[in-house]
Amino acid sequence: MRKIYRYECRRLLWNRFFAGFVLILLFYGWQVLNRVTILGVSHTAPFSAWSFGDYLCRMLPFLWIGTLLFLTFFTSKKARRVSVLTDAAPADPRRYAFVRCAAALTGTGILALCCLGEAALFYGIYFGWYGWTDLAVPALITLVPPLIFALGNGWLLGRIRNWLLYLLMFLPFICRALPLPQALWLWSGCFFEKYAGTFESLDPGFSMPAPVMAAQGILLAAGIALASCRCRGR
Repeated sequence: MRKIYRYECRRLLWNRFFAGFVLILLFYGWQVLNRVTILGVSHTAPFSAWSFGDYLCRMLPFLWIGTLLFLTFFTSKKARRVSVLTDAAPADPRRYAFVRCAAALTGTGILALCCLGEAALFYGIYFGWYGWTDLAVPALITLVPPLIFALGNGWLLGRIRNWLLYLLMFLPFICRALPLPQALWLWSGCFFEKYAGTFESLDPGFSMPAPVMAAQGILLAAGIALASCRCRGR
């Protein structure tokens, strides 16, 4: 299975599509950092957890799309024709599905690390700031649940109909256009800006209300459950 995992990672990552997508992601991220993050969010420092979280929220739709695009490698018509041969192989199909899911997760993790590395470079160049331990919590809460949900949900829907993946790519943009409740402000991309503005101090410490934490926890659990459900089936 290690050889299959390396093969699937090489197929996903060693191509012009991945290189081009990374360049687009980094270009957009640098524009956000230079035009929005550098000003700070709700009168907070550019390198505060609030401004950094706002940057991640703005990058999240691109990471969401990248995750689903990885899955199209496994759900396209060509991949379905190949799956006839792989299903007939002596390897356990559940383990094979798990390996492919792990490869897609690896690609998603690399895209997320590109965003984080770009922010680290920006903070180091402009502010000489390297206190990344303060930003670990907002990064995990903001990125991990929705990306795991995208992986699990897309993995299941893509096996039903490949074109459903492309419709699912619009979900973050639809959520940003809707008046969502506070528990889903992370989905609308306005949580860090709005919630930081509710404090009286100019640079408050980072915190999240319980409804937002609960919504992210449900999202993470749903993504894991959907991915596990798909890996158990043929």
